[in-house]
Amino acid sequence: MTVVPDSFAELRPDLVRFCYRMLGSAFEADDAAQETMLRAWRRAGSFEGRSSVRTWIYRIATNVCLDLLRERGRRAVPIDLGPASPVDGFSPAEPAGQLWLTPLPTDPGDVVADRESIRLAFVAALQHLPARQRAVLILRDVLAWPAAEVAALLDASTGAVNAMLLRARATLATRDLGEAELSGDEQDLVARYADAFQRYDVDTLVTLLHEDAVQTMPPIAAWIRGAAEMGRFMLGPGHGCRGSRLIRITGNAMPGHGHYRWHGDRWLPWAIQLVDVRGDRIAGLHNFLDTRLFEVFRLPAVLFPPPGTSNRYDDQQQPSGDRVPR
Repeated sequence: MTVVPDSFAELRPDLVRFCYRMLGSAFEADDAAQETMLRAWRRAGSFEGRSSVRTWIYRIATNVCLDLLRERGRRAVPIDLGPASPVDGFSPAEPAGQLWLTPLPTDPGDVVADRESIRLAFVAALQHLPARQRAVLILRDVLAWPAAEVAALLDASTGAVNAMLLRARATLATRDLGEAELSGDEQDLVARYADAFQRYDVDTLVTLLHEDAVQTMPPIAAWIRGAAEMGRFMLGPGHGCRGSRLIRITGNAMPGHGHYRWHGDRWLPWAIQLVDVRGDRIAGLHNFLDTRLFEVFRLPAVLFPPPGTSNRYDDQQQPSGDRVPR
């Protein structure tokens, strides 16, 4: 039986999301999906039709991901590594060799369908599962594949697949997945946050946060808990963000921003931020200080003030010791 290679491209977006859930990295997910496509093209003539084309390609993708996962440890978020840091003792240390979860761009139109299975907390929880359990849970509970089809893909018995699924579900039940409780005014809340942040109105910002909201900043291991502490951080170690600009994005089916900090005579990439909204308040601000992500999210490499406008941020150079945009 001959497979039509042109049909492979239609599966690529789904494969990227599958590989992302497996690997926890937007960069690795794109590479793994590309490697899957290449292997499928090379083997198209040998496809024997003993399974569906979808199962055949996902088998390739799963093996690509399992090979990658054998070579390294799991990806983490700062909350995995220790308790929250008080602002007075905040350290910008970046643990050497630590692999971090990274965000994935998502289409706003897919938010409802993908929200729970692609949200940051869920993907972070998946990283605590052994690789094969992770694959089983994604295929069974996220993609809704029959147990027999998953068993065929993994060269396992149906009983073994069901046992792995039960263990995976039990592990995830111990994790705080923070299911979203949207108020219906999510867009307005995030817009009010962006307005207050760009004006650096910290008092207003604090009122938009849950009392126990969290702020993370990988690859910095330290993280902050509590609206009041987050306000203190913005006026203390985080004061270099005054005068920033935000561009709206959607990542992991969550609202967010490309965050640009003022540098000399322009704004330069600083962080990709995802905003965790629960009810009528913000429960988390997750800032990924990896400027390579700006290309992944198709954001501009630099922002300039509009021509002919005075620049009121000329006196706000980055203080010595602050993290300089890369």
